[in-house]
Amino acid sequence: MARNYASVAFTKEVKALQERYGSRKVYAHVEQKTSGTGLTDSEKHFIQDRDSFYIASTGENGFPYVQHRGGKKGFLRTIDSVTLGFADLHGNKQYISVGNTTTNPKVSLILMDYAHQARLKIYAEVETVDIDSHPDLANLVIPEGYESIAERIILLHIIAFDWNCPKYITPRYTIEEINEMLMPLQEHIKELESEVARLKEDQ
Repeated sequence: MARNYASVAFTKEVKALQERYGSRKVYAHVEQKTSGTGLTDSEKHFIQDRDSFYIASTGENGFPYVQHRGGKKGFLRTIDSVTLGFADLHGNKQYISVGNTTTNPKVSLILMDYAHQARLKIYAEVETVDIDSHPDLANLVIPEGYESIAERIILLHIIAFDWNCPKYITPRYTIEEINEMLMPLQEHIKELESEVARLKEDQ
């Protein structure tokens, strides 16, 4: 069962600062809200439509590391309501995130939808899974055509999740999103060009 996000995020030090700056009363109420049992259809659809996310881990030296992960839309798969998974593909062989999670499996994710100014944040614990030992899971999370460069499966067992405030998220658009928005305009231009051509023929 996923926990209340605030109950994880609001440490003693965080609460002290909230008290100092006058927001503790509001956030104490947020902290007491009952959490759902897991991801709803809203979160699942949002995750399915993402082509990237950011994941933060902590090394044994105490330093955090933030990594950008990208792929085809839906490469981060919903295994069930409290588990996500993705294929860890062959890269530059630094293995910082993977190495960090061997000593501290706790991670934090941020998933962005810049176009709609939406942001989903997730606390999770990492489990590394061998591909050969779990063929069914491998078939689920490894994108078609990437089998030869998938090194392992990363499972993310969700501890808590929450939607973040859209304020200060600058809208940005992918080429795919821009082309989709321009499609009606392009169709209208084609219709006008056809009409112009017809009028010239009638002269």
